[in-house]
Amino acid sequence: MRLEARTTVSRTALVAAPFGAIAATLLICAVLVAWAGAPVGRAYLLLLEGGFGSRFAWSETLTRATPLMLTGLAVAVAFRTRLFNIGAEGQLYLGALAAVAVGGQVDGAAALPNGLLFGLMVAAGMLAGALLLLVPALLKLRLGVDEVVTTLLLNFIVLLGVSMMLDGPMKDPLAMGWPQSVALVPELELTRLLERSRVHSGLLIAVALAVLLWAVNRFTVFGLQMRAVGANARAAAFAGMPVARVTLLAAMLSGALAGLAGVVEVAGRTGYLTLDISPGYGYTGVVIAMLAGLHPMGVIAASVFVAGVLVGADGMSRAVGVPNAIADVIVAVALLAMLVATMLTRYRVRLDRIGRAA
Repeated sequence: MRLEARTTVSRTALVAAPFGAIAATLLICAVLVAWAGAPVGRAYLLLLEGGFGSRFAWSETLTRATPLMLTGLAVAVAFRTRLFNIGAEGQLYLGALAAVAVGGQVDGAAALPNGLLFGLMVAAGMLAGALLLLVPALLKLRLGVDEVVTTLLLNFIVLLGVSMMLDGPMKDPLAMGWPQSVALVPELELTRLLERSRVHSGLLIAVALAVLLWAVNRFTVFGLQMRAVGANARAAAFAGMPVARVTLLAAMLSGALAGLAGVVEVAGRTGYLTLDISPGYGYTGVVIAMLAGLHPMGVIAASVFVAGVLVGADGMSRAVGVPNAIADVIVAVALLAMLVATMLTRYRVRLDRIGRAA
């Protein structure tokens, strides 16, 4: 058995690959649901109803999908240029920390106009995320250091640094000893899109950025350069493209999007920073980017799907006794299934006869 590259890649196969991956994921996870002693059909129906079956379900799904869209876009931008950013989680936390540092209820913040302060808060969060990814990008370009390792390890360094800040200089003195930051100035919080829900205007920001990135990829020179560098960096350099500059710009854009996810979570959902503000949004962004085939518009649909699974798993767990961790299993299997589906769109499996002459 061997893999043989296809001479042409079918556009239909590329579009169908995510749906095939999702179908395979549900079939594989059905075995685990049955193993837990729950009826598979009812469990999946409860999963669907919990994520999409009511106004409340949709509001919670969209609330959770908002940061996932931004981290998914961050990963998609980096992966497009073959910069494997596994550090969106750390970039999210650093962006949230920078947002609280600028927009927290301190004396200096109160002296600035709200519009200017909001802009500074967003810029600080995006800049913090961009600079965090710039370091691994430079190490890769200058020294050949594997960015998967550096971005992954930076996540733990950032989390420890955030923990130190929340227990130290940025700790809220009114938090009864709980490690959390001071609250944002109320005027800096994002507006609610629906009454009696947690859906906020960060959702519109995420969708607008997805459309903007699609337009950049499709209609600009920079988008062409990113695709060319990702397809073959040596060929792009031979054609005269500035490979290093394109990679660094893509790295800063990717980190800025992940940092913005942290800003949006603080300003739209919590109002302050804690160590559990993200249940792994940065890591889940990798799954979303792969499910979307690195397409910005696909990131929107993939984010809603994954968020619906995570939200719906709570109700399913209570109703039929399936462990809530099944949601994480579904997301993980979806990533593996998508990798296999993507591979099969580009390669075909060839079976050689046994005993064939060498």
